[in-house]
Amino acid sequence: MTTQLDLEKQGSYNLENENNDRIHRITTSSHQDQEVLHIGDTKVYKHELMAAFGGSLNVGLSEAPSRKFANPGPLGLSAFALTTLVLSLVNVRARHISDPAGVVGLAFFYGGFIQLLAGMWEVVVENNFGATALSSYGGFWLAWGALETDAFGLRAAYATSREWNDMVGFFLLGWLIFTTMLLMLTVKSTVAFFSLFLFLDITFLFLVIGHLGHTAVCNKIGGYFGIITALLAWYNAYAGLATHENSYFVPKVIYMPGTVFPK
Repeated sequence: MTTQLDLEKQGSYNLENENNDRIHRITTSSHQDQEVLHIGDTKVYKHELMAAFGGSLNVGLSEAPSRKFANPGPLGLSAFALTTLVLSLVNVRARHISDPAGVVGLAFFYGGFIQLLAGMWEVVVENNFGATALSSYGGFWLAWGALETDAFGLRAAYATSREWNDMVGFFLLGWLIFTTMLLMLTVKSTVAFFSLFLFLDITFLFLVIGHLGHTAVCNKIGGYFGIITALLAWYNAYAGLATHENSYFVPKVIYMPGTVFPK
């Protein structure tokens, strides 16, 4: 059963199944010291459901996967974080480096290929959001690597650097729109998860302005926001890896204001 749960208040939920048949009330009870959700005639234990969690790229209350599989979220987030960090350092002209050629390897093999694999594995664990986000941003890095690789002949196809910057601006504008869409899907998740997409959205916004407006300072500002985005991606990755068995510091899940999830 594929469900989407929107919490009205603690102990009471809305549910709409894949056939758009709405069950107006879901009640809770306890059985053998375990909380139970009563969904119509169906009884589900709360521990069988997954709440929003940035470390698993899970944006809301959903069913746990039907098969055992490792969490691919931290891998995809780590690949995204490292590639974003290095390119952002170039964008802010750290150590006076302005040529992004050194990022191309990361873009193809880590941020691109590895993140794409993580996105495909999110399909296996039945996480639609994770599959869409990681696969798409893996594709972003592969496409960006192609833009910066002379062998593809993309830059040479434009007569002036202004036309090229406009084309890259169009490319980034599409990713700004896509990221805004994903941001809207994290408003009922966790603060760390929402913050990741918020800062990524701001990063794309300034990069779009910088390229289409031909304003170098906006590209630099986008670089600083990109560094913050990378750190947030690593934080969410760490949250998905850390347990009380392997770390003394296990991040506490803080939900967005107004969102209530089962404890």
